[in-house]
This record gives sequence, C-alpha cells and structure tokens, in this order.
Amino acid sequence: MAATARSCGREEKEAGEPQVANGEGGSGPGPTIWPIGFAVGIVCILAGLIVSPVAVAAGVIIAAIFGFLWAREATREYRGTTDHAAPEPEAAAGPADAPGRGPVPEPSMIPPRALEEDEDDRYPRSVFLEGSTLGLAALIGGLVTLPVLGFVVLPSFQDQEYPDVNLGPLDNFPESKWIITTFFRDPTAGEVDHRVAYIRNNGNLSFTIISNRCAHLGCPVQPNGLVAENQRKTIRVIQNQKRSAVTLTPAAPSGFGCPCHGGQYDLEGNRTAGPPVRALDRYEYSIVSRNLVLNKPYSVAHVYGTGADAKIKAYPLTGPGQHVDGAESWLYPIQPPGR
Repeated sequence: MAATARSCGREEKEAGEPQVANGEGGSGPGPTIWPIGFAVGIVCILAGLIVSPVAVAAGVIIAAIFGFLWAREATREYRGTTDHAAPEPEAAAGPADAPGRGPVPEPSMIPPRALEEDEDDRYPRSVFLEGSTLGLAALIGGLVTLPVLGFVVLPSFQDQEYPDVNLGPLDNFPESKWIITTFFRDPTAGEVDHRVAYIRNNGNLSFTIISNRCAHLGCPVQPNGLVAENQRKTIRVIQNQKRSAVTLTPAAPSGFGCPCHGGQYDLEGNRTAGPPVRALDRYEYSIVSRNLVLNKPYSVAHVYGTGADAKIKAYPLTGPGQHVDGAESWLYPIQPPGR
C-alpha cells in the first residue's frame, strides 16, 4: 500500500507540471533549415547578376520559398499552432474508494499561474527586438548596396545602342563580289571607333555582311585569298548629319582566318578549325535611298546554306569566346547592348 501511494503521488505531481510544445523545456521554435535555403537563394541572386539571368530567377524563387517557410515557422507560436499537441494527462491510478483515501482529483493540464505567464509572454520583448534589429539591418543594407550596384551596373546599359552606318551607294558593291569595307561607327570618336566588315552582294538586294571580330578572343580576322589593294577607294558619306569616310577594297577570299590563334572560318563565317566557339558575328542591314546602311550587329551559332538562301538564327551580340546556344550559354554574364 505504501508503494502504491508513493506511485500515485509521483504521477499526480507529474500531471500538474506545465506541458511544453517542443519537448525540450522551451516554447520557442526549434532549429530549421529554412534560413540556410533563404541564404542560398540570396547567393544565387547575387551570383546571377554577374553570371546569368537564369540564376537570378532561380535565386528569387528559392529565396521566396524558403523565406516564406522561415517566416511561417518563426510565427507558428503566435498564430496558435504547434507541430505537436500537448498530450492529455492521464488520471492517477488507484481506486477512488481506497481505504483511508478520498476521491482522487482530476489534475489540471496547465496551472492558473502558467496561464497567466503565457499571456504575459505572448509577445516577448526579445522577439520584438530581434525582428526590429533584422528589419533595420535589412533596410540599412539595401540603402548601402542598391546605390553601389546602380553605379557599377547601369552605366554599361546606358547610351550603348549601335548607330546606323551609311556605307554609300549600292553600285559600290558588285554582285557576287566581296568588298572589305572599313568605316567608323562614330565619326567623331576617331580611330578608336574604326570597324571592318566583309560584304558580299548576293543579288536581289540580299547582302552577306560579316564582322571581322574573331569569335575566340576578338582579334581582327583576315581574308584568306587575294586582296586588290591597288583597287582600294575611299568615298565620303553623310552619317547622322556628319561627314564620314568609308574605304572599299575588293577581295577574292576562300575563307577567313585569325592570325592570332589560328581560328578558321568558311565564306559564310562558320568555324572550320581552331579555338573559336561559334561562327563570326554578322550585321543587320537596310537599304535607304539606294544606299547600303548597316544596322546593329548580332551573334551567330552556325549558318546553314549560302548566300541569299542561308538560314541564320540571330542571337543578341555577345563577347568573344562565349557560347550563344546550348547549356554552355548559361555560364556567361549578361551582355550590355552595343558591344
């Protein structure tokens, strides 16, 4: 009987203790992986600003998902939900009419004092200070970081559009002949804005216009074949209400080659040998008052067909050595316009 009484007394004592939600003596949320996932998302966003817009989008999605889960977990206690409900206390063992004992009272789950403390600590000061500190730190970080990013990134995307270039009358480009054309993108900039394009008249107002910038490291590609230096001529044109000069030199190339690292291309600009990763860049063009006008350049992965029948998929202009198609293209940074 004495052992039974001690056992009953111990159970009554345990039943009267306040219950905890996380099973570790505390009422706060336990450790989670959500902050780690949120940090990974932020890293992807910052890396994507340099590497690829795909990484930026992935980082935004990851940060949004894990940020939501983190906030949901942190506010679970204040929303009145817990992962594990407190177990119902069991009634003390023993017959109610045992000799020498009265009826065993039903123990209370949470004593009145515990209820009062829970009301007082519903919004503890530590949680308020923690949220205020994090919010203030985020605000200060944004105010410091955004202007720096603006000064570093935005200038590369402003006033960088490629201007139209007047190359003179169509009569200067005989049908089926290659003309090495030297021009200035901006006549006021001098030699620093000097450009070269290889132009072939395909007939029926169709032109093949290939840039001389090697797709490996940007060296000037040369024609493989005869160049009629003695037939070179310079014409004067009006470009953007300014006088400019265009030099035209007939050539009979069998292809194009880079003297720096041995890159080789066929007459359509496709890579045939060496380290280049794609075909030569090309120019869009238009015909204005019987004059050939160069428009913006674009990059090409590969050209299928020849001349006027060529099938070309245009990509935004990218830097030398960079892939424009396939999975490799995801590994390169965003290109500012007009490079």
